[in-house]
Amino acid sequence: MKEQTAEASNVSRPREVVVEGSAKGFAQMIAVGGHVLAADEPVEAGGTDTGPGPYDLLLAALGSCTSMTVTMYARRKEWPLETVRVRLRHSRIHAADCENCETKVGWLDQIERDIELVGSLDEAQRARLVEIANKCPIHRTLTSELVIRTRLVGEGGPR
Repeated sequence: MKEQTAEASNVSRPREVVVEGSAKGFAQMIAVGGHVLAADEPVEAGGTDTGPGPYDLLLAALGSCTSMTVTMYARRKEWPLETVRVRLRHSRIHAADCENCETKVGWLDQIERDIELVGSLDEAQRARLVEIANKCPIHRTLTSELVIRTRLVGEGGPR
């Protein structure tokens, strides 16, 4: 069996994301590998608007995953896709207003996703790319059962 290089083995493992902020405000510094991003809340929500908010980042994750997945599929099929543009919006809706939802009480999160495919694609190719968009890993994560395990570490944590 061929041994993987350290770089190749890192490709399959998700990178750790570290988020840090002062308790005095909402501004956050996000470190992912060698990348540094900012997050904050808008001024009207008590932040300083130094970066996108948490829901903005969630939508960005879904949008970028959608675009990458559709692009990868079209490239593999050698289809004439030139550009993918994904526009997303998050809102909260009354559960009673959702015809196809199991939950009928309280509020639900709703994401609207508009996908624009630029290129000389026929209708069958466009329809297939929308199907593929619904199979991107982030879409699957958001629509599946999700487990988040939280533990307290460091100063003040268990010893």
